[in-house]
Amino acid sequence: MDASDALLRRAEPSALLYQDGIVRSLNDAMVTALGRPVEQCVGRYAWELVPESQRPEVERIVAQACRQRLAMRVLELPGPGGTSLVSLIEARPATAAGGERLVWVHSLDVGSDLGSLLIPFRLSARSAGLGLSVYHPLAHQLEWLGGAAAVGALFPEASVSLSWVVRHVHPDDRDSLRRLLDPGATQGPWTGLRFHADDGHWYQLACQTRRIQLGYNGPELVFGMIRDDTEHEARHNEMLAALGAERRRAGEIAEFSSALIRTATEQELRQVVLTRLAVTFGGIGAALVLVDNERLHVSSDAGLGWRADAGHPMSLDELLPVAQAMRTGEPLFIPDRKEFLRRWPHGGETPLVWPDPDAAMWITPLGPAGDRSLGVWVVTYEVGHHPASDERALMLTLAELAGQALGRIRSQQARVELAAAVQNHMLPTLPERLPGLEVAARYRPCRTGLDIGGDWYDAFLMPDGAVALEIGDAQGHDVDAAAFMGQVRGSVRVIAAREPDPGTVLTHANQLLVEMDAPRFASCTMLHIDPRNGRVTGASAGHVPLLCAHDDGSHDIRRLPGGPVLGILPDADYPQETFTLDKDTALVMVTDGLVEGPDLSLDDGLEQTGALAAGALRDGLSAEETADRVLDAAVAMNHSDDLAVLVVRRT
Repeated sequence: MDASDALLRRAEPSALLYQDGIVRSLNDAMVTALGRPVEQCVGRYAWELVPESQRPEVERIVAQACRQRLAMRVLELPGPGGTSLVSLIEARPATAAGGERLVWVHSLDVGSDLGSLLIPFRLSARSAGLGLSVYHPLAHQLEWLGGAAAVGALFPEASVSLSWVVRHVHPDDRDSLRRLLDPGATQGPWTGLRFHADDGHWYQLACQTRRIQLGYNGPELVFGMIRDDTEHEARHNEMLAALGAERRRAGEIAEFSSALIRTATEQELRQVVLTRLAVTFGGIGAALVLVDNERLHVSSDAGLGWRADAGHPMSLDELLPVAQAMRTGEPLFIPDRKEFLRRWPHGGETPLVWPDPDAAMWITPLGPAGDRSLGVWVVTYEVGHHPASDERALMLTLAELAGQALGRIRSQQARVELAAAVQNHMLPTLPERLPGLEVAARYRPCRTGLDIGGDWYDAFLMPDGAVALEIGDAQGHDVDAAAFMGQVRGSVRVIAAREPDPGTVLTHANQLLVEMDAPRFASCTMLHIDPRNGRVTGASAGHVPLLCAHDDGSHDIRRLPGGPVLGILPDADYPQETFTLDKDTALVMVTDGLVEGPDLSLDDGLEQTGALAAGALRDGLSAEETADRVLDAAVAMNHSDDLAVLVVRRT
């Protein structure tokens, strides 16, 4: 054994390195300090055996020793059982037998000055804005070691008792504090603690602890780092609050847009705008002004008022800024009433009641910028509001969407009015008086499209004194369906004037439609009734059966003979039958929409309708009242098809 090996017989951790830093040999104390078996240490670079944060320091002191210089550094070695060993390490040149140059690395005894081992940590903590403390488990004391002065100011003395710390920590965080100070823990994550300082304020602290051993054979302590996150937490909470507000605002905007798209009437549009506009844009009031035939119709929420006499339509001249926005298609922002009167000197005479002299007002046309709009909406704001660019852009986008909705509503209304006119023209007026008979009819188009459909009914006197009755259903629910229905009804009436038999009428009508190559088909039931003797002759072209209601409350279903629907098969035959209608008995002719639906079969619907009609006769109701009862019951069931009923009662 050469003299250099004697260096390893020392009690403190020691190792001999080659000049390139590879470990030649080490003693048991160093093996324990590194927490590795011997075979994992010998033959490896010394800096590979320490934590990554310490490697540059080890390389540096080894390099200095190779240049025949003595070097010292406080290093943090892994240590046994997860405990960090903080030690003052010295590296100095050494010589082996034969003159081989080595480096001797060993731990120095600083038992009389353990505080020197903490100097690097204090410097690092101060530069990182952290406070440094150590907990002495046996004494139950927390000692302040230095670092960030602002953190240190939270502690009245350099050493405080554990009970003092516990009293100042929020009750909900005390379990977290106990886990941080657990002497058995090696290193924990950063943990948040709410700390109530003697100045009366709450602080949000972040703490991390780990167990360290100060020097070889030195004491084990709980070493802690403290960070003041109060401002960071406040900013974070502000950011979360702002993010939450933005999400809520985005949700409100999405709901606003969706509600505008769904509006089907001007009343619905008013409701959507007046309940959402001010809230969405942070205003205190809102109004909607719509123009129709050069007259303005104003509605507002409770935050924006109009004079009592302003409920009637107004001219464009009465609302000067509104009129300007409508004519130009450009939005107007008016910061206060003073500016309003400066720009419109006669503005004080308008029906608009300014909510507050310093309130701002934003008037936005409904529709694309530059176009003459169908209206405007108005938002008022509290003092000092000036809309940001993104707020203005969003307002214009939603106003354009509202304008599109209004245009769609008015276009749809025009189509509905046209459809209603067509429908009214197509449906006949029943004769006011038919001898010996009461006749009543009701019609309701489906509500899934235009208020128009293909159902029809008719009743007229024949040359021989009989009464012709018909009911039918042309395919479709639009203007084309109504037009086709009109063709069928007109054709049947013309043919019936020359052919007394219902079966023959349907045969000729079918052949006419087939030869016309009609794009649609129609079902139909036709009856001839002689009111003098109650003799009824009837035939059906693919239509639902008849209902016969009696004044004793009973009813029956009569299925007429016939053929296919009209307009499909050429040369189709339509047989007929004859029966007698007793006095105070009614025939109820219906279309399938009245007796059939998604949750109602045809047979069940016929039974229900027959029972309703028979009950009406038993109760002494007229044909008009019976028709109302039947139709109202079908409407209450929310049927989606056209509804038509024709009631004829022999008196």
